[in-house]
Amino acid sequence: MKLEEIYKSKIVTPEQAAEKIKSGNRIVVGHACGEPTEVIAAMVANCEVYKDVEFVHMVAMSKSEYAKPGMEKYFRHNSLFVGASTRDAVNSGRADFTPCYFSEVPALFKEDLPVDVALIQVSKPDEHGFCSFGVSNDYTKPAAKYAKLVIAEVNNRMPRTMGDSFIHVSEIDYIVESNHQIIELKPPKIGDVEKAIGKHCASLIEDGSTLQLGIGAIPDAVLLFLKDKKDLGIHSEMISDGVVELVEAGVITNKAKTIHPGKIVVTFLMGTQRLYDFVNDNPMVEMYSVDYVNDPSVIMKNSKMISINSCVQVDLMGQVASETVGLKQISGVGGQVDFVRGSNMCINGKSIMAMSSTAAHGKISKIVSLLDEGSVVTTGRNDVNYVVTEYGIAKLKGKNLKDRARALIGISHPDFKDGLVLKFEKRFNCLF
Repeated sequence: MKLEEIYKSKIVTPEQAAEKIKSGNRIVVGHACGEPTEVIAAMVANCEVYKDVEFVHMVAMSKSEYAKPGMEKYFRHNSLFVGASTRDAVNSGRADFTPCYFSEVPALFKEDLPVDVALIQVSKPDEHGFCSFGVSNDYTKPAAKYAKLVIAEVNNRMPRTMGDSFIHVSEIDYIVESNHQIIELKPPKIGDVEKAIGKHCASLIEDGSTLQLGIGAIPDAVLLFLKDKKDLGIHSEMISDGVVELVEAGVITNKAKTIHPGKIVVTFLMGTQRLYDFVNDNPMVEMYSVDYVNDPSVIMKNSKMISINSCVQVDLMGQVASETVGLKQISGVGGQVDFVRGSNMCINGKSIMAMSSTAAHGKISKIVSLLDEGSVVTTGRNDVNYVVTEYGIAKLKGKNLKDRARALIGISHPDFKDGLVLKFEKRFNCLF
């Protein structure tokens, strides 16, 4: 049978695809901006026919209707990273949260969380029958590999990304054709605090460094202060629009990288159409599954590897909470620990925790004597290297507990400094 005939024989409507999913199935949904939507919408519209269907997802970028109040009679969401549309469901008990490192998610799908259905979104096939996973390779490709049933939304607007980012039409069981806009993440607002933090972080980045950047205003602010750097590279779990500008300015060339020289290596993308147009058929950008990109033993092969991540709280020992506020789960570990450890293990590597000094419009210090009760330690004190706020840089690696605390108090907000000093003197029984 010819490729065209194979492809056409698999085409179904969203409603027909939804009928292939049975009660009790575990569905792994394509990640983040690569999330398919049409089959899920068909399932929600006909939810009464289902019972105990489990939706497994990390960052959900759609409305996540399957996790709304009343849907728990039919569906159960199992979150690996809580997002805005699933946070209430997890914290109210309607949904579950499974802690795991991002790099280990594919292994979970192979053994601990076997996949019944992979619900993915891909590009249209090329002349050889290969569809690209586009903006979401990460755990999405491994999920398709291990699934008993693969349902693909083939979207004409999905960019075709390079690297190990393809699935052949013969490996797809059912195809739903679509032509809707890929989910976009608009650039965050960058204020004076973020700019100050970005400038401090940029001072730690040398020419020829390879960068990992997280999501949000602070990582994007770092990019603003890199325009005088030379031959930077990217090995990151994700990138957004700011990277495009630095490539076009000749700052990011990837020439100095020790693995994948000349290439931006990434596992998923979150940005606007500008980013999606940039990566489409672009041989500079290579996408691989997350068990490769986020593997610390791979990350460490990059010399001058710099990881920059944000967090919620840091205590005076250097323990970092990045995924909870007290008992409330607000996100997940994602790739933070993967890149912290990989950066720390590499030659001339640096891991940076970057955060504003306060929260709640200046009412709460994010540098604290003790983490809030119930808070999860995301990155342990033994792994933390640099902590950055708008007030400066604290290098913790190699420092004893007293000197760590002194360094962190030194970059705390002035309104809370005296209180932290009192806590320090009581705890260590010595003057600050």
